[in-house]
Amino acid sequence: MLAFIGHRLIYMITTMILVSLVGFMLINLPPGSYLDVYRAELQMLGTSTAEQQIQALNQRYALDRPIYEQFIRWASGFVRGDFGRSFMYNREVNTLIWSRIGYTLTISGLSLLFSWLIAIPIGIYSATHKYTVWDNVFTFLSFIGLSIPGFLIALVLMVISSRVFGWSVGGLFSREFVDAAWSWPRVVDFLQHLWIPVVVVGLSGTAGIVRMMRGNLLDILNMQYVQTARAKGLTENVVVYKHAVRNALHPLIMSLGMSLPQLISGATVVSIVLSLPTVGPLYFVALRSQDMFLAGTFLIFLSFMLIVGNFLADIALAFVDPRIRFE
Repeated sequence: MLAFIGHRLIYMITTMILVSLVGFMLINLPPGSYLDVYRAELQMLGTSTAEQQIQALNQRYALDRPIYEQFIRWASGFVRGDFGRSFMYNREVNTLIWSRIGYTLTISGLSLLFSWLIAIPIGIYSATHKYTVWDNVFTFLSFIGLSIPGFLIALVLMVISSRVFGWSVGGLFSREFVDAAWSWPRVVDFLQHLWIPVVVVGLSGTAGIVRMMRGNLLDILNMQYVQTARAKGLTENVVVYKHAVRNALHPLIMSLGMSLPQLISGATVVSIVLSLPTVGPLYFVALRSQDMFLAGTFLIFLSFMLIVGNFLADIALAFVDPRIRFE
């Protein structure tokens, strides 16, 4: 087991280095940079120290040096926790990210939990009650969930929340609690706003997990070792939950590892529609404006979460199925 983890760890570190190199190259592919726009803005404002500020930024990040020197300067600062400065917001990237990461992790984590707690039992029930009325109902609802975009569900829930419950919609706080200190009324207001993004983001993944779980379990239930377990006189619950479900979870565990980047990016379109203070819209704006240090930091975080997610999924699969350790 330790050798298996060691090999996966080496692959993870190597992949991370390659991803950071390719990501940095992609960010710098478009002609020009936000620094050119920043220089033009300073000149339009008539700032007398415009060139001095530009030169200071060039020296700090080696923007006037070859691309490989820029990458070395950027990567070394990233290891030290210096993610650079956002040219667009004129603030340190650390400050911008940490001010939003808490809300992002809360929404995405609860959405992920919401999806799995609902989808797994429904998928098991549909597979063990194939072609019954409830199986057809869940199948129909799953296809609807796969076809309707998340932002449309967000708009519908916003209308229901406003018209039926009389709650303010948009954002995570009402206007009077946006800048207020944390208190019990602010927590209650936060929870009233939180359920909409959690349900919207969660529903977008629930339908796919239901279909995947149902299909995997149906395939497992038709295998010979399941028939053998039944022939030995084991109860149906033992056959399904101890033998079949355990193997049917393999693809879902891998998909769980692939879903970790959503903890950073969140549902960008849903966040824009609901005016959520998450990192998704910030990443979108950074890419459009070529704010290279802000966009590059998000790119590395997303890549890191994806690689770590696959690493953790490999370890989880090795525990669920010991045969994987010897592959």
